[in-house]
Amino acid sequence: MTRLDRVEQTRGRLAGPSLTPRTAVIWSVLRAELDRRGDTDLTVLDVGGGTGGFAVPLAQAGHRVTVVDASPDALAALTRRAAEAGVADRVRAVQGDGDALAALVEPGSADLVLCHAVLEVVDDPAPVVAALAAALRPGGAASVLVAGRAAAVLGRAMNGHLDVAATLAADPAGAAGPRDTLRRRYDAEGAAALLAAAGLVVEEIHGVRVLADLLPAAVADGQPAALVELERALAARAPWRDLAAQLHLFARRPA
Repeated sequence: MTRLDRVEQTRGRLAGPSLTPRTAVIWSVLRAELDRRGDTDLTVLDVGGGTGGFAVPLAQAGHRVTVVDASPDALAALTRRAAEAGVADRVRAVQGDGDALAALVEPGSADLVLCHAVLEVVDDPAPVVAALAAALRPGGAASVLVAGRAAAVLGRAMNGHLDVAATLAADPAGAAGPRDTLRRRYDAEGAAALLAAAGLVVEEIHGVRVLADLLPAAVADGQPAALVELERALAARAPWRDLAAQLHLFARRPA
């Protein structure tokens, strides 16, 4: 039995949304952390949390969540979503981007930080990660999700864009040129080194969307439960982990 299987058998307060191939692994890791904390109400910081896909379920579980996002439209949708879920008093929206995080968050104020799909778009990821680490209380944890380089190379090549695949593979940042929507992509070692440089100890690395983006829609939509289980089974195993569209790192600030 894997660790993620054991997590699903626990009975923590977080029910969370239905598991999907895009979120199952992340929710499993977060549930394990919340179960470890028992009945403690946590202070959560969700950087780039948008419309509240993670923030609202966490608030429904009794935790207080601050969402920092650059989009006023996303924050408006978050506010409506929190109100509809009955957790408006536990969700706070703050407009700002990741590059300005250090000025938006009080140091040592969070038990759990989420930073999903942010480090690939900010001007410089190092000070953003330093701000994430500073925002954590000693012993607090960070959930970091970044775009994977190998999947991007493979995807471009499979679609016949060999020149773009070659650029992605050769570029030190894992970008495909000035038209690329992302500034950088990561491999597991590079992402882990970035977090370690900020003083965080990486405890787990999983692949997210190992197969979900590669399968025909008819297969993915026709067998969603089977795909979720396969994603979870492959998430921590090489070489599958390293071919995932995204890499999920779970790290902790030393106590």
